[in-house]
Amino acid sequence: MKKLNWTRKTAKDLLFTVMIFIVTLLAGLFLKFSLDASDQIPLIFVLGVMLIALRTDGYWWGIAVSFLEVFVINFVFVDPFMAFNFSPYTIPSAIVTLAVSLMTSALTIQVKEQEKIRIVAEKEQMRANLLRAVSHDLRTPLTAIYGATSTIIDRYDELPKDQQLELLRDVKNDSEWLMRMVENLLSVTRVTGDDVQLKKNSTVLEELVGSTVSKFNKMHPRQNLHVKLPDHFITIQGDAILLEQVMINLLENAVFHAKGMTQINLVVKEKGKRVVFEISDDGCGIPSERLGSLFNGSWTSQVETADSRRSNMGIGLSVCYSIIKAHGGTMTARNGSRKGAVFSFTLDKEEDDE
Repeated sequence: MKKLNWTRKTAKDLLFTVMIFIVTLLAGLFLKFSLDASDQIPLIFVLGVMLIALRTDGYWWGIAVSFLEVFVINFVFVDPFMAFNFSPYTIPSAIVTLAVSLMTSALTIQVKEQEKIRIVAEKEQMRANLLRAVSHDLRTPLTAIYGATSTIIDRYDELPKDQQLELLRDVKNDSEWLMRMVENLLSVTRVTGDDVQLKKNSTVLEELVGSTVSKFNKMHPRQNLHVKLPDHFITIQGDAILLEQVMINLLENAVFHAKGMTQINLVVKEKGKRVVFEISDDGCGIPSERLGSLFNGSWTSQVETADSRRSNMGIGLSVCYSIIKAHGGTMTARNGSRKGAVFSFTLDKEEDDE
């Protein structure tokens, strides 16, 4: 499989290199014979080398084109035309052109490598933040489960039945929360790995939202959730399970963190070739100091939340952001114009075959 992927990538790089080289050659001919701007031709070829270096793997494509362009410029654009003329007058300019092209290629590839390093560092930072959060968030409900079950076992004959049932309900709620936490963590590792492979299928928007709302209502039957969808049929390409998790995480974020919230709104609308999902509430809103770090899992509150067992340390939002990014979409968060928080994300609509 790796060999097959390497072959496909090599073929793709070769095709892109040939295409850019042909475009720069045609642009050079246009400058030479239509605009009489021969002095701009080397710049066009250097720009081509930069594009090739940015879009291909390794140094070799840019280096190969750098050498090739020196011969092409000499053969096509230097008198006598359609013949090589490496005279004492043309060799210095050829050397300068080659040097500039090589340096441009090298610097461009270094920039690309630095970007790769930055992305890897961000992934490692996210994993480190997740591990720190998990050590806190898992410990508290596990301790509560241990305490409740120990109490029932040690005082089984003494505790009234209603108290036993109450303790068992707490165990059930904490267990469900732990299961969702584990699902979040598995999703993070799935969409932030080196080889992301989403199970994208054609998904009907109404069915996706309907399934999400049904699951949310079962978990939070007392919450007032208002849903608004487009009137006509829309499909999207995506991993339905992960997209459901995104919406459930955002809805639960309002349940657990939006103090004073009385209603949650889930609105889906079209915007050109994209579908915009907007989840808002009428709660307390998002602290301004937190807006810049909502999606990286690094924020920690300076005060205890009302329900510390479900603080979640931003893990759910990190998951949501990673999933939507892996789908080629965007995600934003802001405070509403009056009150409450507004989370929105976009996905591409599935194009019709007609």
